[in-house]
Amino acid sequence: MPGSTDLSPVTLLVATRKGGFLLRGSQPDGPWSLSDPIFLGATINHIVSDPRDSKTMLMAALTGHLGPTIFRSTDYGQTWKEASRPPAFPPASGEDEKGIVLRFTFWLTPGHASEPGVWYAGSCPPALWRSEDGGDTWEGVAGFNQNPMWREWTMGDEGGTPGGPTLHSIQIDPRSANHIYLATSPGGVFETTDRGATWQPLNKGILSFFLPVPEADYGHCTHALRLHPQNPDLLYQQNHCGIYRMVRQEGRWERVGKAMPEDIGDIGFPMVVHPRNPQTAYVFPMDATDVWSRTSPGGRPAVFRTDDGGQTWARQDAGFPREHGYFTVKRQAMNSDRQDPLGIYLGTTDGQVWGSRDEGRTWAKLADYLPEVLAVEAAVLPQ
Repeated sequence: MPGSTDLSPVTLLVATRKGGFLLRGSQPDGPWSLSDPIFLGATINHIVSDPRDSKTMLMAALTGHLGPTIFRSTDYGQTWKEASRPPAFPPASGEDEKGIVLRFTFWLTPGHASEPGVWYAGSCPPALWRSEDGGDTWEGVAGFNQNPMWREWTMGDEGGTPGGPTLHSIQIDPRSANHIYLATSPGGVFETTDRGATWQPLNKGILSFFLPVPEADYGHCTHALRLHPQNPDLLYQQNHCGIYRMVRQEGRWERVGKAMPEDIGDIGFPMVVHPRNPQTAYVFPMDATDVWSRTSPGGRPAVFRTDDGGQTWARQDAGFPREHGYFTVKRQAMNSDRQDPLGIYLGTTDGQVWGSRDEGRTWAKLADYLPEVLAVEAAVLPQ
């Protein structure tokens, strides 16, 4: 692969239905080494490395009968310690009042570069949490969680999407710690410019066929939201109802997924943006025909790439199965590193991890026979 011989080794933080794993390697054709499982049997929704110090990782875990919690490592994932106060809703205040119970923590995001101890988390039911001590103790962000519109924006703890409604895709503007976007499923995209004190929906232009008012202010099902790090006013999202792009100053989403091939469609879960090119993005579509099988269209998995902001899309499937590949990729399970050429990685619902070290042109299987992969993050760590 041209240019790939000088790539730094990468550690993939792989979260699965039955534990976490660290997958280390460099070239797609090997060797890649898989760690022993971390908390085998627990549902791990997300493992994230802190780019501000590299050695710190947080893990969102659902530990069976012990419930939801967060674990923290400060030695590159070698040892883990449970948060002393993980996210939790306050108890009910009255005898007849029904309290809200946190089902699981779903998403983790390191805070702004100017706030080295700050982390954010999203959960089910959809709520936003902040830690200011590196992930050891957590408090709810009252401006969102206690907003009078919270239940209408999120459906609260009353159902919604399969597996439960979630808050995810927390995106922090690199120019300001006060400016944050997030998404809920269902609910859509929301924005704050005062570090979470107040929030507003940001869903104009989204058309959701399942709503009584298809272009409502909220109630949309965003699957993944991404802000471009070099052009923070450019946003992409993979929605339950298509692929969208927004220039923030315009304040309206444009459905760029209409340019996808008609026999593939523009429904899927993950969205990845190229860290150096604001016009380049990647999606992994799924079959969303009448039965919504949530498998690769036609059993032929492929990544689709745009280099012109969604005006055109190109299929990238070299190395994937040509037939009978009936898996899909969840919203947190496709990500990239920041190397040149860009490495892109994805984990599948049937327990495989795939990687491309040439910006998606060719793919190789890096691991197999894992539990269902829920999230993949890439980090450059000491080997």
